[in-house]
Amino acid sequence: MRRREFITLFGGTLAWPLVARAQQPVLPVIGFLSSRGERDSVNVLAAFHDGLKQAGYDENRTVATEYRWAEGQYDRLQALADDLVRRKVSLLVATGGIVSVCAAKAATATIPIVFVSAGDPVQSGLVASLSRPGGNVTGASLITVALGAKRLELLRELVPSARTIAMLINPDTPDSDPESKDVLTAAGALGRDIHVIIARSQSELEPAFAAGPTDASWCADCWRRSVLHQPARTSRSPGVALRGSHDLLLARVRRQAGIYAGQVLKGAKPSDLPVVQPTKIELVINLNTAKVLGLSLPPSLIARADEVIE
Repeated sequence: MRRREFITLFGGTLAWPLVARAQQPVLPVIGFLSSRGERDSVNVLAAFHDGLKQAGYDENRTVATEYRWAEGQYDRLQALADDLVRRKVSLLVATGGIVSVCAAKAATATIPIVFVSAGDPVQSGLVASLSRPGGNVTGASLITVALGAKRLELLRELVPSARTIAMLINPDTPDSDPESKDVLTAAGALGRDIHVIIARSQSELEPAFAAGPTDASWCADCWRRSVLHQPARTSRSPGVALRGSHDLLLARVRRQAGIYAGQVLKGAKPSDLPVVQPTKIELVINLNTAKVLGLSLPPSLIARADEVIE
């Protein structure tokens, strides 16, 4: 074989893989931002991916995802959101509380944002209204922050003797202020004293709870309910946090975020997708937990429960 023919053949052989790679479609990229850690978000991701599949997208096959986890360090969120914007993602998904959504919105006014939040997105300035969000933001709101007064009424009915209630809040989250005001107002009307406990990190919890005796504990939505487990076991005092059917509710709204993400990738505008909210709130009572705490539940409360766990 002549040298010239060899070079031509060799060059032609190299060209095929390059052509094949050039023909591969470029996947849209979702930027996933969370204030929590990956290990704490297994259920979040499962529900979100389920919604994506329902909308026609399968991760790593028809869509790619860039994950950013703040691991509970809220001061990292803005830098993480900015990094995703610099990578020119097709869409931002913000979970783990309204603080993640605020960071995403501050990072871009053009890239679509789909959120899951417990607070009021209108009051927080995320959207113009629930039916017509406007701008580049939409998503699902759990409205659990607005249920503070109702949960306090349930606590009074559950433990009538509880006069002083410890309310745990993280002041670094935007939802903490409206929720604490709502609970404090309700407590005054119900004749209960609220002892506000400030904790920004897990390490601050034990000394904060040791600051003073209380009859019951309250966990605001800016803290996960698991933080009450140790104080409750130690003092054997009841704690109020969202549990039970709330997990099912979370799964539904996270799945909705995946559905909305898929619709946005197909061309829908966030301004045309109304913010969704739950239409039913359920009361679930765990009799085993009540027994451990030595509580005698009023029959009227049990009768009103949507579910009673024996």
